[in-house]
Amino acid sequence: MTNNIIQQIAIMAPPFLLAITFHEFSHGYVAWRLGDPTAQNAGRLTMNPLKHLDPIGVLAFIIMKIGWAKPVPVNAAYFKNPVKDMMWVAIAGPASNLLLALISALVIKLLIMIEPVLPQVIIWPLINMVAISIWFNLVLAFFNLIPIPPLDGSRIITGLLPAEAALFFQKIEPFGFFLLLILFYLGIIPKLIMPMTNFAHSLIAG
Repeated sequence: MTNNIIQQIAIMAPPFLLAITFHEFSHGYVAWRLGDPTAQNAGRLTMNPLKHLDPIGVLAFIIMKIGWAKPVPVNAAYFKNPVKDMMWVAIAGPASNLLLALISALVIKLLIMIEPVLPQVIIWPLINMVAISIWFNLVLAFFNLIPIPPLDGSRIITGLLPAEAALFFQKIEPFGFFLLLILFYLGIIPKLIMPMTNFAHSLIAG
């Protein structure tokens, strides 16, 4: 039983770390390209997962098989157009996960092609790992697109709304985390993201 749990974590950990690390790096990279050096100055403009790990997020991953990273610091005061530029920074996170899901789908097809020439003890853990990468990245992308603070979707919506509506929308930010907890408890979050995740998975993975 213990060995099975360790094996599951060993297979799930690399795609989990890659997904959350690339997600946060992408936020920081786009912010840097738009003029904000905050993430770079904090040592967060890196693909080193140790720089992005959140202890509670890691614990959640071990217990619930899903977790999160520390948000990359962004200072909108550096941007020429703070609201619009923050929207692009927000889009970068989910977009990075969709890209990783697509790459993972291509890799798994390659692994299946070369499966006959590699030992089963090597190829099948790799296939499982990449399959998990597809699924986890899709879930992370669609979850972050939910327009509730502090998720990326809220920044995207704010950038699209007229100024007055955006200011009104931002007023719910202090309550966003609690709202997400309530929606999770009621089972609404899975109902929102799983249909999109399943559809995207069927498109790219077959």
